[in-house]
Amino acid sequence: MTINNSILSSLSPLFPYFLSLLIFFLFLEQISYLKKKRFVPGPALVLPFIGNVVGLVRDPTAFWDHQSAVAKSSGLGFCADYVIGKFIVFIRDTELSHKIFANVRPDAFALIGHPFGKKLFGDHNIIYMTGQEHKDLRRRIAPNFTPRALSTYTALQQIIILDHLKKWERLSNKTSSSSSSSPITLRFLVRDMNLETSQTVFVGPYLGPEARERFKADYNFFNVGLMKLPIDFPGTAFRNARLAVSRLVETLSGCAQRSRRRVESGDHEPTCLVDFWMQETVREEAAAAGAGLPKPDNVSDFHIGSYLFDFLFAAQDASTSSLLWAVALLESHPEVLRKVREEVAGLWTPESGSLITAEMLASMKYTHAVAREVIRYRAPATLVPHIAAVDFPLTESYTVPKGAIVFPSAYESCLQGFTEADRFDPNRYSDERQEDRVYKRNYLAFGAGAHQCLGQRYAINHLVLFIAMFTTLLDFERHRTDGCDDIVYVPTICPKDDCKVSLRRRCNRWPEFASP
Repeated sequence: MTINNSILSSLSPLFPYFLSLLIFFLFLEQISYLKKKRFVPGPALVLPFIGNVVGLVRDPTAFWDHQSAVAKSSGLGFCADYVIGKFIVFIRDTELSHKIFANVRPDAFALIGHPFGKKLFGDHNIIYMTGQEHKDLRRRIAPNFTPRALSTYTALQQIIILDHLKKWERLSNKTSSSSSSSPITLRFLVRDMNLETSQTVFVGPYLGPEARERFKADYNFFNVGLMKLPIDFPGTAFRNARLAVSRLVETLSGCAQRSRRRVESGDHEPTCLVDFWMQETVREEAAAAGAGLPKPDNVSDFHIGSYLFDFLFAAQDASTSSLLWAVALLESHPEVLRKVREEVAGLWTPESGSLITAEMLASMKYTHAVAREVIRYRAPATLVPHIAAVDFPLTESYTVPKGAIVFPSAYESCLQGFTEADRFDPNRYSDERQEDRVYKRNYLAFGAGAHQCLGQRYAINHLVLFIAMFTTLLDFERHRTDGCDDIVYVPTICPKDDCKVSLRRRCNRWPEFASP
């Protein structure tokens, strides 16, 4: 005790200097923030280091709504803020968002996917690639989304959707103590369905039952970590997420390896996405070897496993968001629901026992319009974070400082330009109105530029199939409460009540699909 008092006594004369130094650093932080912000609207003062992170973590919806309101009211179309030592710029204006998307390169902006993306996703990820390397990879991936490939996936998707709709209907009736069904919460049920769909479509037969359960647990760790602070210590959600990503990539790399062996053995009929990918990879490797050229870059099993994880991340949560909003919006728009059911009934009936074919799917024009409107009206990937690699002139009067995180808002852009943009209206895609063409630049739900979503046709097909089957096979009623349709971030957006519905089978009997 005497020694401690002695140390404190000897240090006490230094306390004023420490305090002065701390105040000086805090003063420098505020000056740095104000210098970067300049005339751009945003808070005049920010809390040291943490900035406005408390508001962002506590209520992401309110935080981003505030950014949007500030950006809109200023007339500039963008605003500034400060979060965990990072200067951020929120962009509402469509043309400025396009400017960011069009300038993903080493001397402009780097797409990061998440403010702490590299720590979570690792370096080997398609979202961090630029230039010729990125172009080559996108060309190699393109065969994964040809009509033939999409048709293969369509069959797999329907079998999984049907299996889960049966489970949901049983669950809704099992929880009821009366003759009517009870409401069930769809968010986690839809997420599980989409995870099984992604596993089956992407890596199909190469992931056994036990591996699927481990995969599901690891993806849950990752999902939780996305919404947490980047505190990378043992036992924290962020560390659990980072380790889970490593395990997921390792699992997917093993699937790529098994697919490679199958393709090289001469069994060339693809059964899932990685087979289509590996066919192209093996063909390209053979062509290079025949020409005496080195092996192409980024074709190892590990690289493909990393890119498959990127696909999984892009497809999983965004698709869950869109499916939930589809249910909520169809239930609140009975005329739209009626038209969907009429169109589907004219092409496919459950009693036929046959799958919805690619031709039937293409003929569901109105249901496609509904799917596209769901995605526009509630763009699931609301923000697409980029980091400024250099000082970049955003406008004639403002330059984004190097190191700033820039958030182009796909959600805000999709709610601009269109006729009565804040209204859910599938008819805007009719042949007469063609708003998908007139306001094409505003439809940023799938991004734009070099990193525009490669799998958007797959994503729309999945949503159309789900809408067609869900509305045809089930009657559903929303369990409405105050604020149930409010937006929450989880990390994509979904209804506040997680979409609580009661379900009843409406068809005479369930279809009996045979595995393709």
